[in-house]
Amino acid sequence: MGYDALLVMSFGGPEGPDDVMPFLENVVRGRGVPRERLLAVAEHYMHFGGVSPINQQCRDLIAALTADFAANGLDLPIYWGNRNWHPMMADTFAQMKADGIKTALGFATSAYGGYSSCRQYWEDIEKAHAAVEGAPEIHKLRQFWDHPGFVEPHAEALRDALATLDPARRETTRIVFTAHSIPNSMAATAGPAGGRYEAQLMETAALVAERAGAGLEWDLVWQSRSGPPQVPWLEPDINDHLAALAEKGVTDVAVSPIGFVSDHLEVLWDLDNEAKETAEELGLGYARAGTPGHDPRYVTMVRELVLERLSEPATGGVRAPFTAPEPVCVSTPGRRLGSIPVWDYCAVDCCKPPARPAR
Repeated sequence: MGYDALLVMSFGGPEGPDDVMPFLENVVRGRGVPRERLLAVAEHYMHFGGVSPINQQCRDLIAALTADFAANGLDLPIYWGNRNWHPMMADTFAQMKADGIKTALGFATSAYGGYSSCRQYWEDIEKAHAAVEGAPEIHKLRQFWDHPGFVEPHAEALRDALATLDPARRETTRIVFTAHSIPNSMAATAGPAGGRYEAQLMETAALVAERAGAGLEWDLVWQSRSGPPQVPWLEPDINDHLAALAEKGVTDVAVSPIGFVSDHLEVLWDLDNEAKETAEELGLGYARAGTPGHDPRYVTMVRELVLERLSEPATGGVRAPFTAPEPVCVSTPGRRLGSIPVWDYCAVDCCKPPARPAR
């Protein structure tokens, strides 16, 4: 089938001090998060002037994609809609409708399976459809955790980070990969048989470590936990892990945030502030690797995912993304480095939303 546009879908972030609390209220709406917790998180944003870099990173990516599409003869206009801050998805759908867009591909700025990283984007699409009658149909592009355009920029950034550490202590240096922690209950339902989020991240970590060529031991740990303490989340937290490594005689760490596609606030605050301070207190040498951002290889990856879908029409429509009795695998997933099956259409019980704590 034909497509009229590409929709870039992202999380969104505040772009000034007055945006911070309304943005955070959008993020946690319906979750019963205490206001004191929101105020504490708001201080992280205020540390950066109330501005999250994620929106500008989306603009930079879209500018790079626009140039790349034009240079390669791909005639698709690019739109942008966010989950939690402007441009909101419904507003973007209204503009797409006004521009005559009927069917579009959707690219989510998350490489992995899971509720927040995949299924919730389908829910965002459905909410925008409910708000905008006659809005275009959206077919979401597949996950890309093992695509060379995602893996290779991470590997190069890891090599660069390792190069800043003391080479005389290389034998006691360790690589620490990080990703956003999620509740254990969410991790258990991610993917057709559960555990897909962790499995994909482990595969990405192995691929990045191999291509970085450092020959060092590595771990996958978690960051950015935000839930109530009585709800179990994936562990260990990076700060706890750094302390454990120091006790084992590790002298230096290179931290690679493979769970993220750009250096947004959770990377800047949780790794460049909190984890770095923890490392300094422990006497560890510390280097943080970058993320793909709008690296040309990452931009090329998006184009390849679009062309992959254009050559083989989507199996999963927007109206019923989770009603397949069995998950449907992409028959021709294009360039990839891993071996975990690539799913294009999820089973009905895949990636369930988290259970809300009793209020």
